[in-house]
Amino acid sequence: MKVLVIGGGAREHALCRSLSLDPDVTALHCAPGNAGIAEVAELHTVDAVDGAAVADLARRLEADLVVVGPEAPLVAGVADAVRERGIPVFGPSARAAELEGSKAFAKDVMAAAGVPTARSYLCTTPAEIDEALDAFGAPYVVKDDGLAAGKGVVVTEDVVAARAHALACDRVVIEEFLDGPEVSLFAVTDGETVVPLQPAQDFKRAHDADQGPNTGGMGAYSPLPWADPKLVDEVLQTVLQPTVDELRRRGTPFSGLLYAGLAITSRGVRVIEFNARFGDPETQVVLARLRTPLSALLHAAATGTLATLPPLRWSDDAAVTVVVAAHNYPGTPRTGDPIGGLTEVAEQDAPGAYVLHAGTKKDAATGEVVSAGGRVLSVTATGTDLTVARERAYRAVGRITLDGSHHRTDIAARAAGES
Repeated sequence: MKVLVIGGGAREHALCRSLSLDPDVTALHCAPGNAGIAEVAELHTVDAVDGAAVADLARRLEADLVVVGPEAPLVAGVADAVRERGIPVFGPSARAAELEGSKAFAKDVMAAAGVPTARSYLCTTPAEIDEALDAFGAPYVVKDDGLAAGKGVVVTEDVVAARAHALACDRVVIEEFLDGPEVSLFAVTDGETVVPLQPAQDFKRAHDADQGPNTGGMGAYSPLPWADPKLVDEVLQTVLQPTVDELRRRGTPFSGLLYAGLAITSRGVRVIEFNARFGDPETQVVLARLRTPLSALLHAAATGTLATLPPLRWSDDAAVTVVVAAHNYPGTPRTGDPIGGLTEVAEQDAPGAYVLHAGTKKDAATGEVVSAGGRVLSVTATGTDLTVARERAYRAVGRITLDGSHHRTDIAARAAGES
């Protein structure tokens, strides 16, 4: 199978790494990719949100499968363009991707499907915003209705900050705060059959002890030793399958990766949000534990044959990923700084730990790998339990040098019984 992956972050590096280890993958391409992905796939230049350009590239490469990683190309209809050329593509249509592209659309689908979620208001005027903030009280949860690259949500006790964020959005969803731990659960679907993956937990705040501003995610781990063993089955029955069924009923079948962000509240499981693609950094730990060849799973979803796929196989090992972020992230990050220690990790920590590149590129003049984004690296490790995986991940992080960088030191610590 010849596979083309669209995107250039750590999620796509994780996908490409798994596909590169898959014996059924005979050729692996990525566009635009990054400095790390270049080690396992052939890179190509493409405008990732230009459906025609992506479809042309897939045709030229004679790809048997196209995997669209990020949300922006999905909402822009890239999967539709590829599908129209008769090429199997893993990723939902633009209409189905509105599940992530519009919080209001997602709330409407959940209401119709009977999916448990937070009470909310869609606001378009200052008066509606004030009324909603007053109705729910603190902590305030304010969500930009559209795509915001993981930075469209503010959770704060400060009503002034909440109102300012709301006013900066064209349309905004204000909802009740959900108590309890959060869980990310991915499911692969062909529009009918839904195959859940293993749950993970990510860490959104920039600093230790969940302090600082929200980010796109500073680390993750899997499995969740504290979670109810029946959680995945419960979410499949009450959230994932009803949502897929409702979208099919509407004539907008969802084929690809359905990501449910969940809160395990005192009143039961509630959906915080849906995403229409693999999450970052949870993908890094979930794929580290997947033993079923990834290409077969994604191709089955793209071709409507998931029901014939054998049950997924998983490693009993735990996985932890720690994000190394650039100076000033999640504000405007500094880029162009040289990254050291990558060779040392590869030589001294593999295969138990490895580095997945997020915001990196090769400096044209020096050939050095330099920072090119806010979240620069995802240092990922596996082990017999979370304690071992954490030790390996942080040992590898310690070898990385990047001027001004920062990372959290408490990823998976509580789950491992260390805090």
